Amino acid sequence: MSNPLPFHGSYCPDDVEILLKPIDIDFTEVERKEQLIQSGQKHYSEMLSPEYQPSDRYLDIFHQSLRANQHIIAHHAWLLAKYLSHRKQPVLVSLARAGTPVGVLLKRILKEYFEQDVPHYSISIIRDRGIDTQALRYIVSKHQALGQDIVFIDGWTGKGVIGRELHTWVNQFNQQHGTQISTDLYVLTDISGTAAVSASLEDYLIPSALLNATIGGLISRSVLNDEYMQADDFHACKFYTEWQAQDLSLWYIEHILQVLRDLPSLKEQSLPTEPARQERRKQSQRFIQSSMKALNIDNINYIKPGIGEAIRVLLRRVPERILVRDIHSPLIAPFLVLAEEKQVRIEEKPDMPYQAVGIIAKTRSSSD
Repeated sequence: MSNPLPFHGSYCPDDVEILLKPIDIDFTEVERKEQLIQSGQKHYSEMLSPEYQPSDRYLDIFHQSLRANQHIIAHHAWLLAKYLSHRKQPVLVSLARAGTPVGVLLKRILKEYFEQDVPHYSISIIRDRGIDTQALRYIVSKHQALGQDIVFIDGWTGKGVIGRELHTWVNQFNQQHGTQISTDLYVLTDISGTAAVSASLEDYLIPSALLNATIGGLISRSVLNDEYMQADDFHACKFYTEWQAQDLSLWYIEHILQVLRDLPSLKEQSLPTEPARQERRKQSQRFIQSSMKALNIDNINYIKPGIGEAIRVLLRRVPERILVRDIHSPLIAPFLVLAEEKQVRIEEKPDMPYQAVGIIAKTRSSSD
């Protein structure tokens, strides 16, 4: 295998082993990428758009959002870690890249609060392409003989696509390799009601969703492109070493941990129940179906529910519009800044079950 190991991005070596192959890839501008995706010429995972450093105004919004949400993030991470602490020998496997900061937090909390030093890996899973089987085989080879349990970690759910992909591809892996890896997904907040375990079902802003590489260990989202990879490689990524001075990845982890330490008490609370998840799931499905009809959307991939997914639409895709529940909510401040910078329409929809929803624009070539 030609993957350089170990690789931990800009995190500490003990925090995570990132099972991605750093590559130098030619960037594709966002508008061109959208045309190639929507025309079916390329899959989104074959391309990377250039990432740009946020404006000073946007960074201010990030820090405001962090201050507004830091206590709930810290408490929910602790609740999830406490739940995991009852597992016999968990192996944390976060889904790159949104899951990686959460996985690092959980690993640190498990060690500091529950005296469990657990392994943590970050691997790629790509919609319609599946999980990185080379990475999964690597983890199994190191831990299966020890009887340790793989636990998949992500930040949040949107429509539940990644959870369904995880179920499909891990089951396929199990059949091919004789393993019994659980397909359960663990997240901080499960707005689609599709994760196995979460600390919340509410749509709130996880601050790490506001930035890209500079809060995710300086790595890009994962890439699957045969031009840059050999058959036995892990999925790939761009490693932005040139942005070390702007990197907030470790700072963010340390900040949330200090917030957790400063909490006057850590309240026990029950995690969402199956009936609550089912109700949330029905609510999500009803909203998506009615919105697709009302907005004449013929591809479910063009609608991105939830505040985290809507931010990603503004950061990485070509938005047609952004729907918000309350335009005056401080949670929506990042959207107003980004929408103004990109000249994207913001539309208020008070009856939504989410704080925000991103709608991807159809390109001219895809509708011709």
